[in-house]
Amino acid sequence: MSTQILTHNQPITLECGITLPKVDIAYNTFGELNADKSNVVWICHAFSANSNPVEWWPGMVGEGLFLDPKKYFIVCANMLGSCYGTTGPLSVNPETGNKYYKDFPTVTVRDMVKTLTILRKHLGIEKIFFACGFSMGGQQLLEFVIQEPDIFDNILLGATNIQHSPWGIAFNESQRLAIEADGTFGEANDTAGINGMKAARSIGLISYRNYKAYNKTQAEPDNDKLENFRACSYQRYQGEKLASRFNAYSYYILSKAMDNHNITRGRSNAKEVLSTVKCNVLVLGITSDFLYPLEEQQLLASLIPHSMFVEINSDYGHDGFLIENEQMSKILSAFLKV
Repeated sequence: MSTQILTHNQPITLECGITLPKVDIAYNTFGELNADKSNVVWICHAFSANSNPVEWWPGMVGEGLFLDPKKYFIVCANMLGSCYGTTGPLSVNPETGNKYYKDFPTVTVRDMVKTLTILRKHLGIEKIFFACGFSMGGQQLLEFVIQEPDIFDNILLGATNIQHSPWGIAFNESQRLAIEADGTFGEANDTAGINGMKAARSIGLISYRNYKAYNKTQAEPDNDKLENFRACSYQRYQGEKLASRFNAYSYYILSKAMDNHNITRGRSNAKEVLSTVKCNVLVLGITSDFLYPLEEQQLLASLIPHSMFVEINSDYGHDGFLIENEQMSKILSAFLKV
């Protein structure tokens, strides 16, 4: 099904204090809502993905797979600040008639959840049987369930955290430095900063994978080679691949939103905030993930009522959630008893 756009023609005030005059929310749905509306599955996507999980999670979402649209009504919305249809730096500011570009305001994960709630109400969804989110998607889902605890029955929080770590922020700042080093960044055009974003993606990839993963996939068969190694071409290829589909301003904005994720900001301590979660919660970590290490998920599980912690054994680091589909399906089947 093609991506749909919900235009919310009311102003939204962001956490930073700036108001967006209106917001477009891009989303995809798959399957049909059943008679009692009890088959809703909501997926929160990660950093640079879009609202079509069939494209970026093809081993889990689709006919005959665990999240089957013949069984569930599946919803996924593109996050605020992205470049896949939801309002972001490439959107036109209705007050100026020009695209926002570098003037797009700072957004937070909580701001993103405002748009998810708008979409949920638009779709007439009052209960979500199962929701899942990994990485930045997990950060969104955690805020979603804190803000609307009565909506959810079961959720999976994967490879995510209560508050983004100094380690994760340092990786993101390094990527922003790469973008800022591109002399075109700041210009009023869609391709501004694109070479800097390629370098940023290269930095990001190192945090998503690890030593073992690169040894598995990028080991050099030619012992006589002096340059142009497989790992070099892989990094360049991934930068080019992202540049063909993403935007440096969105990359910059979303990385800052990841940094400012903190469920305790303006609230109480994490234990008290998480004590409001009412649904069944599965917290999932990946053994080789050093960007969002297991200790972050273990802490989450220890503070959330009705929660359990599980591990996926993978050599693919943070990206393991996109790859280990067989393990994921078994874990979810046991959790949801389906």
